[in-house]
Amino acid sequence: MKKMITVIIIVAVIILGLAFALGYYFTNYNRIGTEDYYVAIEKKGKPVTEKASDGETFTDYEYTLIGYDENGKTKQLKFTAQKNLRIGAYLHIYYKKDKGVTSYEEVTKKELPKKAASQLN
Repeated sequence: MKKMITVIIIVAVIILGLAFALGYYFTNYNRIGTEDYYVAIEKKGKPVTEKASDGETFTDYEYTLIGYDENGKTKQLKFTAQKNLRIGAYLHIYYKKDKGVTSYEEVTKKELPKKAASQLN
């Protein structure tokens, strides 16, 4: 009986450890403690070419857009993307006061909060 309880405890610890490790691995820490805004991509980004430390050049695309929170309040948001974003796309922007835009993801029109969606249309 003691062996069975020991085995159950070991299996439970392993499962909990794996769940914690996977949660840690898949968490985007740039989204923790942020304000949520929503924007629509209406034009191409401004190309900005820079040099990496190894001398290789790369191009990012800079966007300055008006974002709307779930209450319809506005904020001017400036961020860069590694590619030109799709015109007509809606983005969920993650913003921190001290860092600016820390992350973004494309969302569907159905995923937009009602007040933000009414401002973006």
